[in-house]
Amino acid sequence: MSLPRLLDGLLVLDFTRVLAGPFCTMILADLGARVVKVEPPGGDEARHYGPMVSERSTYFASVNRGKESICLNLKDPRAQALALRLAERADVLVENFRPGTLERLGVGYERVVACNPRIVYASVSGFGQTGPYRDRGAYDVIIQAMGGLMGITGPETGEPTRVGTSVGDIIPALYTTVAILAALRQRDTTGQGVRLDIGMMDAVVAITENAMARYWASRTSPRPIGNRHPAITPFSTYPSADGYVVVAAGNNTLWQRLCQTIGRPDLADDRRFATNDLRTVHVDDLTRELSATLSTRTTDEWIEVLLAVGVPCGRVNMMADLATDPHLHARNMIVELEQPGLGPFLTPGTPIKAPGFDDILTRPSPEFAQHTSSVLREVLGLDEADIAGLRAARVVE
Repeated sequence: MSLPRLLDGLLVLDFTRVLAGPFCTMILADLGARVVKVEPPGGDEARHYGPMVSERSTYFASVNRGKESICLNLKDPRAQALALRLAERADVLVENFRPGTLERLGVGYERVVACNPRIVYASVSGFGQTGPYRDRGAYDVIIQAMGGLMGITGPETGEPTRVGTSVGDIIPALYTTVAILAALRQRDTTGQGVRLDIGMMDAVVAITENAMARYWASRTSPRPIGNRHPAITPFSTYPSADGYVVVAAGNNTLWQRLCQTIGRPDLADDRRFATNDLRTVHVDDLTRELSATLSTRTTDEWIEVLLAVGVPCGRVNMMADLATDPHLHARNMIVELEQPGLGPFLTPGTPIKAPGFDDILTRPSPEFAQHTSSVLREVLGLDEADIAGLRAARVVE
């Protein structure tokens, strides 16, 4: 028998759109929270982002599963009053507008906390609520560039390169989720909520790992170096007979096993490659040697023999590979959700696994304003006549 989902009973008001905010609230929904997505007339702009199938956005569907959708026209004071009544009953409010926007729409932190001191109010913005950049707009590519990630990513002799997924949005979403859960823990102790301020640029700077340490040590900015690691060698992609194989021999024992297994004991005896530091210094020479050898057999052949001796390795998977990967299917990480208008919609599952936790996702993303009536009725106690009147006045949809 499954235990209750981890966040059962939690009510989240979701004033987010596009990606950074919706990804955060999707995680909360996956964990069992009731997430009420508050959309403006016309809906979240991501509903119009492609690829479109049957006039529905697969982009939107991929980051809004498990939520309920209501429409409030927050330019109308009556809608603002409804939003505040919802906030009064909520545990968490998440928004990712530019600083000051929700204040102008009547749902800023001061008004919300006045009616609900226990609420956790999380704001995600490009550059945070303070500082000289606070009023700038931001998209993933800007954040990856300004946060330093693009400056250390790409081919060694090529241009700065954007990471292939929108980590400038997703990393802040993950930090926001962590912060919300920590704030709820604190609220359990103190009885008081808190305002959370997550800047997308801040979050990307925070995950640049040891790049700042390398700058501090050398006073030289790290540059893109392709797929290899700046301090561990070999640790990269290498050409095989039919594509690429990834090899990560992170210590001398693994290095020795690698050399023996690929039939190159001479490399293990080469003084240039005797230690990890020397291998890193002579990385170009070592890459040429390994590439010449690894290109003689297929990726699958190398993976079989290297895994047999415990050398970490893998293939460079495409999305088509992930869709059929038996390990991912065994861990419920490739899911088909029955999405209205799309049919069985392929999407990644939740990576959060725990004993008794039901990680099978069954709730798709909502149709626009699908739950306006049910939320106003169940959460605020409005009757159908009240809701019909609000609809007639264009306060809600």
